[in-house]
Amino acid sequence: MITGAPQPSSTERMNNLWELDRTSTKPLYKQIADELEQKIAYGEFPAGSLLPSERKLADQLGVNRSTVVLAYSELRSLGILESRPGSGTRVSVTKWGVTPKHTPNWHRYAEGGSFLPSPPFLRRIREALELDPSMIDFAGGELAAELSPLEELHTIMSEKLPLMYLGYDNPQGYEPLRGTLVSFLREYRGIHTAASSILITSGSQQSLYLITQCLLSPGDAVAIEDPSYCYSLPMFQSAGLRLFRLPVDEQGIHPDDLYELYHKHRIKMIFLNPNFQNPTGALLSPERRERLLHIAGELGLPIVEDDPFSMTAYDGTPAPSLKSADRAGSVLYIGSFSKMAASGLRVGWMVAPHSIVKRLSDARQQMDFGLSVVPQQVAAQFLNSRYFLPHIDRLRSRLRHKRNLTIAALERELPGMIRWRHPEGGLHLWCTVAPEVNDGKLLEACIQRGMVFVPGSVYGSASGHVRLTYGRANTEDIPEGISRFAAALRSVLN
Repeated sequence: MITGAPQPSSTERMNNLWELDRTSTKPLYKQIADELEQKIAYGEFPAGSLLPSERKLADQLGVNRSTVVLAYSELRSLGILESRPGSGTRVSVTKWGVTPKHTPNWHRYAEGGSFLPSPPFLRRIREALELDPSMIDFAGGELAAELSPLEELHTIMSEKLPLMYLGYDNPQGYEPLRGTLVSFLREYRGIHTAASSILITSGSQQSLYLITQCLLSPGDAVAIEDPSYCYSLPMFQSAGLRLFRLPVDEQGIHPDDLYELYHKHRIKMIFLNPNFQNPTGALLSPERRERLLHIAGELGLPIVEDDPFSMTAYDGTPAPSLKSADRAGSVLYIGSFSKMAASGLRVGWMVAPHSIVKRLSDARQQMDFGLSVVPQQVAAQFLNSRYFLPHIDRLRSRLRHKRNLTIAALERELPGMIRWRHPEGGLHLWCTVAPEVNDGKLLEACIQRGMVFVPGSVYGSASGHVRLTYGRANTEDIPEGISRFAAALRSVLN
């Protein structure tokens, strides 16, 4: 036995801490977990040694306790740490002891595969919301509960759903819903189609996934808006696609930019959100719509029109769809129930040539044998009901009110420090912070104050842009949420 000076405890060793890189795209909890794993592997924390409590380590590192909770949880899942009630968290004696167990390295598996994970900022936001449900949410791209027709949907589900055999349905989707959509699309979107040319999906993202996986090949070049919601979806990179950008101003993209992209990169498809674009709220002007369809027809380029927000037009008149003016058959049209009623039902649709619908429905059947019939029944009943139009009117009015509340709070809290585009529909306010600011630092400062937003860099913009989704935040929380955002911004700038 070696005598002399006593060996330092693990808590004392923690006092000589490493510096966290708060500018890194790697989440803080992951930095902590990786550093601890390395220190344990090097023997700085022997098997069985007691680690500091989550709260104590959080104080020492200057982070939220929830960040350390995630780091410890990550290491427990790998068998590196073990926790027992009343005994604290210790370095595992089985993994690092005399007779180690050969636990699979799940961390390596999680980092493998060809399907890429979500951007780090989105994962950080999701983790923050899971750990603290009271967080004021200006990040989630969905309707708050107060905007959904909950009572009407409850009535439909309790009184109006027909009993039927609940086996696998038609791979294109529930036939009565497709029939209902034929009428809905004709009346409200000016689109004339047939049930055989409609594919029911679980929402816009599944529609985009099917398109990128089945209609395009690795190495293909596609055009997306800049900034763009598509940029935040790793499914494009996972499919091996090359993304080229079309800058967006207040009137949408400049269609003539397509010529250069087509001749230089041989783009094969265009992905657009022309009505109240996500994230900018821009509305493609009538002149640019006409020019875009002309160029697409001239070049033989398909356009994927993602149109989730058109029914939210605050003036009560939805902007026309590109598909309604499509004479060359260039447009694949995507719609969703999520942004006008309830995202939890997971009902969306695609209008495409019958051959494309057959191809994609076959692929979707390989994935899940089709969607649940019940939410499709609910959506069909709701679209056909007397509840639909009154709900849409209320939705527009409440969204306009929430937009105005958000803008008024920004004017009050941050005069001269932030600019925004004034949307006339949709759920989002696209803002530019006048002083230069680091996205990661601003997001962390907001999380510490109980508020989240999406940094503009998630959508391909330079640092200093933010998307504030007033459609998700509860109305009564909007002023406080913006106040917390303002306090976070000032703390970062100082």
